This record gives sequence, structure tokens and C-alpha cells, in this order.
Amino acid sequence: MDRLRVTPSRHHTHDRLYVHRPDGTTLAWYDRDTAHVSLLNSTQREAVLDSLTPFLTGPVTVGPPPAPTPADLARLALHPDDDLAPNRPGEALLVALDRAPARPSRLRPSRLRPTGFRPDPRRHALTAEQTVGDTLDALAGAGWHVLHSLPLPGGDRIHHLAIGPGGLLCVHALYAHGQRVLVADPMVTTGRREAAPLLRRLRADAHRASYALTAEVTPLLAVVAPSRLEITAAPRDGLRVLRDADLSGALTRLGGVLKPADAESLYAMARDRHTWTRL
Repeated sequence: MDRLRVTPSRHHTHDRLYVHRPDGTTLAWYDRDTAHVSLLNSTQREAVLDSLTPFLTGPVTVGPPPAPTPADLARLALHPDDDLAPNRPGEALLVALDRAPARPSRLRPSRLRPTGFRPDPRRHALTAEQTVGDTLDALAGAGWHVLHSLPLPGGDRIHHLAIGPGGLLCVHALYAHGQRVLVADPMVTTGRREAAPLLRRLRADAHRASYALTAEVTPLLAVVAPSRLEITAAPRDGLRVLRDADLSGALTRLGGVLKPADAESLYAMARDRHTWTRL
């Protein structure tokens, strides 16, 4: 038999490893929280356990899976190469930096500033996405599902998509460590840089996500570690602007929009790469 593939996946509050044949057919999954291996094909028991051996840290139980939910059935039918759930926060940036490592550019010297190097801006962007992504992932226990670095046609991407009791949120992470951020819808000014229509772009991403998922998606700008955040007026259309430190509390208080079963169904749809290629 060809070598089996093992891929990680976040499933609601569970941390799982799925075992597939090379053609993508799912044979089993290992739930780390319950230490249970759910076998879909009992004849592959030994091969499945052999493939999972490097990941097991203690005794496990092995048997048939519990009755699947519709979201489970959708997940089992999804080829692992089309599953976006394993994406790490900043996945696209991590891949880009691995392919083309950061090369700091030289700063022009002046009397007030000696010759030096400007850090690769991708590093700051990665820090922002990882900071916000880790905060969102920590909300799994409150019923939130989170996907990271969702690719869109044309080379764009959604930094984070959060699905939970408070609805669907399209989250954009903005690095602003120690800098003043001024929000004057749709313009955002970070430090001494020129103002940019960031909220217009964020609304466009949320609109595309809403079209793909046939559900309302709210845009949210998460500003990471600013020295000061000033908002001249409340952004229109329900768009929210929050510091990363306030993100967890704000989302925990949201509720009453999606039932758990609806959130599961939308998460199953959103994690499928083909959902986004149709845009």
C-alpha cells in the first residue's frame, strides 16, 4: 500500500490529525483531546496506526467514529490539498519569505540618522497577522471557528475569517507597533506614512466573502500595538476598528447571530478552497 498522508486540522474545539490515502481518501482521524482514533475502514487499522505512531504521546482507543454531522461529512469529502483549515496565521507571508528571504534595504543617510537598514515590511505584516491570528484561535472554546490567509482570485487574500456566535467577521491585521493610527473612513494613517484607503479594501474583501458564503460578513480592522488609536467618526456599514488587545473581549461578548450548527456549516464551506476560486 502507498504511504499514507497525515494532515492536521482544527475542528471546532478539537485538535485532530486526519489520515488519507495519496488520492485524498480519508481513512481515519485521531482526536488529540480524547486520544481516540476513529477508523472509517477497519481493514486499514494497522496501516493507520503506523502512520500515526510519530504523533502519539500515550495510549489511544481505536474504533468507529461517532455519528457524523453534516459538517463532518463535508470535511471527509474534501481533498486535503483543498482544505484551508491547516493554514497558519500569515501562511502566505511565511511561504513568500521562505521562497524569497527578507533582504533589508539601505536607508538614505542624513545628519539626524546614520546609515542603516530598513527591515523587510513583510516581517512586520507577518507579526501583525500572527498576533491577531493567535488571539482569534484562542476563542475556539467560545464557539468561534477561524480560518487564516484565505486566497482570493487575483492574488488578494483575507487575513482571517472568524465564524461564530457573533456572525462572520472578515479581519484585517494592521501592524502599528508604537505608532499613532488615525482612522478617517475610508482612510487610515499609520505613523508618518501617507494615508491609504484601507477600509475601502477591507469592505471589498468582506463583500467578496459574503458573496462566496451567501451570508453577511462584517469587516473588522485589528490594529496591533498602536501607541494611540484615533477614530474621527464611527465607520459606516457596521465596520469595526479594534486594538488587538481588545479583540478577544469584544468577540466574546458578541452572540445571538449564528447557531452552532449554522456556524459549523459555514465553516465547512469556507475551508474549501473551491469556495473562493469561484469569485
